[in-house]
Amino acid sequence: MQFERHLYPQLAPQPAEAAHAGAAARLAGRCPACGFRALGLSGEAAPAEAPGLHTRRRLKRGEMLCREGESLEFIYAARHGFFKSVLPLPDGREQVAGFFMTGELMGVDAVADSRHQAGIVALEDSEVCAIPLPPLLDFDGLAQRQICKAMGGELARMHRLLAMLGSMRAEQRLAAFILDLSRRFAERGYSAAEFNLRMTREEIGSYLGLTLQTVSLDMSRFARAGLIAVRHRNLRILDTAGLQRVADGQRLQSA
Repeated sequence: MQFERHLYPQLAPQPAEAAHAGAAARLAGRCPACGFRALGLSGEAAPAEAPGLHTRRRLKRGEMLCREGESLEFIYAARHGFFKSVLPLPDGREQVAGFFMTGELMGVDAVADSRHQAGIVALEDSEVCAIPLPPLLDFDGLAQRQICKAMGGELARMHRLLAMLGSMRAEQRLAAFILDLSRRFAERGYSAAEFNLRMTREEIGSYLGLTLQTVSLDMSRFARAGLIAVRHRNLRILDTAGLQRVADGQRLQSA
């Protein structure tokens, strides 16, 4: 079965507004525009109250933005930086459930029961815009549609991930993952051909259902085949069409 060419990365209002006010007070700074741009709102479409609702938060590498099971207070727009969503496993390990980059919305998974279904961790020093959800939904239909769109994208991404884990070989999964990162970087105005991997190979393996050894071996095989060049965490795509053929099921020749 040919793999679909892209994996896609992410309301019940809380009754107590005091909780939102208290959480907002813990966030430093105000952001006039960037989070609303992530919601698809122009300056004209955003409500006049937007600056008062929109706050910034800076995180150090490894810092938690929110925890699994935590009550929904905000949705977050990644202003800059890179994040992973994680689920705790019974044996104490973490399962990586997704990655987020600049300009993407995070936290919309909490719609299910007003609690975050996964924790979100900064993979590097980062900054987010935190937008209290209930006030936003009160006055802007466009914001609601964008949030619903993000929720739909998250659901589609999870369906594709499940299909990938169930039907694709290890090298297919890794090729599709690299191509997806390339597409997402390009959509945000960055190079589609060369970028730094903010996540470790172990984290990539956790997300793709592969061991660290398998990820490292397949990265090396891709490099020997002339598909990519890797130096530390810097990855350069040399043959996009070749990577796509691997993602679609063509086997690499042993090298």
